[in-house]
Amino acid sequence: MLSRLPYRVQIPLGLSLAVVVAALLVTAVAAQIFARTARADTLATVDRAAQLLSAQSLPLLAADDTWRVFALLRNTVALIPGATTGQARVAVLDSEGRVFASSAPQLMPTARPWLGQTIDGHALPGASEARQRQRIERAEGGIALLEPIRSEDGQVLGFTYIEVDAPVFAANWAALTEPALIGVGLAAFLLLPAGWWIGQRMTAPVLKVAQVIERIGRVEPSELRRQLPRTQDPELGRIGEAVERLISELQVRQQAERRALSAERMAAVGRITAAVAHEINNPLGGLLTATQTLRVHGASEETRRRALDLLQRGLHQIQTTVAALLPQARVEDRPLEIEDFTDVVTLVQPDLARCQVALTTATEVDSALRAPSAALRQVMLNMLLNGISAAGAGGAVHAHLHADADRFSFSVAHAGKALSHVALEAIVTAESGDDPRGVGLWVCREIATQYGGGFDVDHQHQQGTRLVFWIPNRESHEDAPAD
Repeated sequence: MLSRLPYRVQIPLGLSLAVVVAALLVTAVAAQIFARTARADTLATVDRAAQLLSAQSLPLLAADDTWRVFALLRNTVALIPGATTGQARVAVLDSEGRVFASSAPQLMPTARPWLGQTIDGHALPGASEARQRQRIERAEGGIALLEPIRSEDGQVLGFTYIEVDAPVFAANWAALTEPALIGVGLAAFLLLPAGWWIGQRMTAPVLKVAQVIERIGRVEPSELRRQLPRTQDPELGRIGEAVERLISELQVRQQAERRALSAERMAAVGRITAAVAHEINNPLGGLLTATQTLRVHGASEETRRRALDLLQRGLHQIQTTVAALLPQARVEDRPLEIEDFTDVVTLVQPDLARCQVALTTATEVDSALRAPSAALRQVMLNMLLNGISAAGAGGAVHAHLHADADRFSFSVAHAGKALSHVALEAIVTAESGDDPRGVGLWVCREIATQYGGGFDVDHQHQQGTRLVFWIPNRESHEDAPAD
């Protein structure tokens, strides 16, 4: 039960219990000592009474004066403990061991042989054997004292015989109870408050340390250090030092976590910035090429019209991309058109010429296109640029656009190095934003996921790599489930 109580209660209560138990033990030991002292005092009183009776009865025995011996016993028997209650008896015996006179004539009649007899189950020595004082200890606790009465020339004229029953030596526990209770009460009254006060002072530092530990992680470490108790106790000092080290380690860990979180945020910002720059730079490069074409061949009406349409659609794509970065913005986009695919092919012409890559295209449109134009222009441009880069100098790239009533798909195939599904996942999930290929494919995967479609490697393609992007051919893709 004590172990279930709080520590701040256990110590004061334990000290208080120790005080009470100590008081009871002291009282019990004192009672035992008192009982032994009382027995010793009783035996000393009996010895003195025997000496007194022997000295005073010597002339009376010599004069054979029985009545005066009776008077002597009647006057001195009260000195012996227990005589007034009939628990002690005194007798003067003659030289033969017979009763000469006694304080209890009914129990010890005159002239009755006494020494050498068995009295109440106790054997007494004979008169010839009792030449020195003898104290006979009885099993029940009583005693019998036999002392010879000698004349001046050393002859034994008689004996002094005293019997004291066992109840005389028993301690008076009833008389001891009241002072013992008073002593215990005084000890409890004085020592219990002192023990409780000392226990509270002892547990106060421990309680403060426990409160500091409870506040770790919720209060600033500097404030926790100020709240730690300062004590001279070596054990509590070690506990306080351990808690202070824990607080310091926690502070260092929190600082490291804040730095790691800041670095992670900066990395995320860098990744997003690289992705946005990549998605805007791609159409911007094509728009600059269209502007240069318009400047050189602007005299032709057909060239000017096509260049202006390309500029309009490209700028609209950039506008839509930037608007998509705003969390609260609602992007209004037009459906994809075949001209958008033509624009994308036109935008990659400088890269085709620089890498000396041949591009072939194919379109199969069996239904109206209802997919968003800006997002799909991003996907097609990214996939073509990645295909051109992967095909290498002198390579070939084939782009295929297919649409039916249920699905829109776009694929890019090249005969360059084969790309596995694992390699594609590594590129898509790359943390660095320095690789345009990785950023572009990551954007393709995100758009496919957003619109409930897919983006993966075609495992059935035999030579090189064929990447396939598809989404449902619907006007609204906000709630479209992913296949």
